[in-house]
Amino acid sequence: MTRFLFVLPLLLGASVASAQQQPGHDACARDVTRFCRAVMNNGDGAVLACLKENRARLSKGCDKVLKEHGQ
Repeated sequence: MTRFLFVLPLLLGASVASAQQQPGHDACARDVTRFCRAVMNNGDGAVLACLKENRARLSKGCDKVLKEHGQ
């Protein structure tokens, strides 16, 4: 899980600046543990696909981060 949470901002295409990466990490961390726990060890692509599959149930913050990064 820790690996995913550090890679999520990069996967979503966030800026290299740490200040811009943190909001994406914080916004989706809870949604990942709620909805995508079963695929967390399957790689970042699997987690992103899981988040997209659960789009209607995601928090507003996570949904916003995904939209901002073209997902």
